Amino acid sequence: MTLVEQLTEDMKASMKAGDTDRLNVVRLLRGAMKNEEIKLGHPLEEAEALKVLQREAKQRRDSVEAYRSAGRDDLQKQEESELEIIGSYLPEAMSEDELAKVVDEVIAETGATDMKQMGAVIGGVMKRVGAKAEGGLVSKLVRERLGS
Repeated sequence: MTLVEQLTEDMKASMKAGDTDRLNVVRLLRGAMKNEEIKLGHPLEEAEALKVLQREAKQRRDSVEAYRSAGRDDLQKQEESELEIIGSYLPEAMSEDELAKVVDEVIAETGATDMKQMGAVIGGVMKRVGAKAEGGLVSKLVRERLGS
C-alpha cells in the first residue's frame, strides 16, 4: 500500500472512530500531497510523498521552537501532537552514530577536505539515507567533520 493510499485509509478510519485530531492532520497531509501532485503534474511516487511528509514535519518542528521561545505552550503542544502523527508515517530515523558513519564514508569517497565541498557531501549523504535522516542533522554532522 502506498503512502497516499495509507493516508486515505487512515482518514476513513479516523472518521469512523471520531478521532478529529488525527483526521485533521491526515486531511492536511493529503492536501499537501495533492498540491505537490498538481505542482509536479503527475501522481506522486513514494519518494516524493516522503519528501512532502518531511517538509510538513520540519514545519512543525520549526513551529514548536517558535512557540516555545514565545511562551505559547498551548500552540506548542498542538504542533507537537501534529508532529507525532506525521512522524508515524515517516520511516524510522537513523541514529546519529549511523548517520555519522555514512557522512564519513561520503567524505572519504568524494575526497572532501573543506567547507567548499559541503554541498557535494550533503547531497551524497541525502541520496543514501533519503527520508531516514533530517537535512539539518546531516548538515550539522558534515559541518563538524569538514570544519575540523
